[in-house]
Parts: sequence; C-alpha cells; structure tokens
Amino acid sequence: MRSMIMSSLNVRCWVVLAVILLGLPLAALATPQVGAPAPDFTGTDSQSNTHRLSDYRGKIVVLEWTNHECPFVGKHYGTANMQKLQQEAAEQDIVWLSIISSAPGKQGHVTPAEANELTTSRNAAPSAVLLDPEGIIGQAYGAKTTPHMYIIDPEGKLVYMGGIDDIPSARWSDVETAQNYVRAALTALAEDKPVDPAVTRPYGCTVKY
Repeated sequence: MRSMIMSSLNVRCWVVLAVILLGLPLAALATPQVGAPAPDFTGTDSQSNTHRLSDYRGKIVVLEWTNHECPFVGKHYGTANMQKLQQEAAEQDIVWLSIISSAPGKQGHVTPAEANELTTSRNAAPSAVLLDPEGIIGQAYGAKTTPHMYIIDPEGKLVYMGGIDDIPSARWSDVETAQNYVRAALTALAEDKPVDPAVTRPYGCTVKY
C-alpha cells in the first residue's frame, strides 16, 4: 500500500514539474467536482469592487469566462443570447460574474475602463465583470474555454460546469436551435430539480493565460 501511495505522489510531482517546465497553465491540474463545494475566491471587478464567492452564500451564482475577441463569445453576444441569460438571471436575483482571465498582452485582455465600455456597448447585464489577469480564479476552476460556464447553488456547491449549449460552433444561426444548458440548469434549480446534464464539454477559444 505504501509503495502505491508513493508511486501516486511521484506521478503527481512529475506532472506538476512538467507543467512548470513547459509553461502550461496550472488550470490543467484543477479538477472542480460537481456536487462538491465550489472553490472559493476573491476577485476585483472593473469598478474596483472586491468580490468573494463565499459572500454570496444563499444565492445562485453563475460564472462566465469571457474574451470579447473570441468568435465563439462574439456569437453569443452578437445574437444577444448571453445578455438574455444575464437579464433572466438578474430577474431571479442570481449573481452573474463574467470573468476575464486573459493575461496582459494576450487576446482578450482589457483594462477596467475597456471592460466597462464593453458592458455598456453590448448591453450586457452581469452583476460584475471580474478581472483575473494572473489567471488565479481561472486556474482554480480549470476554466479552459471562452465561454466556459459554471453554476453554484445557494449552499455553495458546484452544480453545473461546461458549455453554454450543445452546438460547438461560432455560427450565429446555431443559437436558435441549440439546447441551452445554462438556462436548463437554472430552470432546474428554480424548480428544485436535479441539474441534468451537470457536466458537459465546453467549447470556444482557449483561455489566454
């Protein structure tokens, strides 16, 4: 048994070392689990306000990883699909946090002022836009794409993670026929039903850590 444990630890160490040497994002090691407590975090939004996930205990929280230069994100904002979801969430007193984890110099990185301008120009309605240029929040959740969606229930448990819908394309017309996983999950929570599916494959541009 001891040899098995040591072997497992050695494999883990080699994986971590490989990630560091190759310069890969630590998000590759993050494995949040549906049904388990969502990783807590503290982040600063585009208005310089501080947000801590645990402060929203008692409310449903949606996390949306975004990059305005990504055509997959453009599909959902250009058709107002994302804005409609945000507005529906606001009407239900759901906290919606859009998160930008693009590093400085990478696609999608924005200043606070630019983030605010994007919110206004697109008529977006998140509760806040968190700026995560060091990728700390993104790595904690293993966020891989933009968009990549997560939903946390009032008890602080992760109940959904994955794609926004079931058609992994950048074609605007696909929004009309796609099954929207986020809307379905929020409806299930409102009706006190299990979220199904609870895990789906995310699609979009890679997060630019």
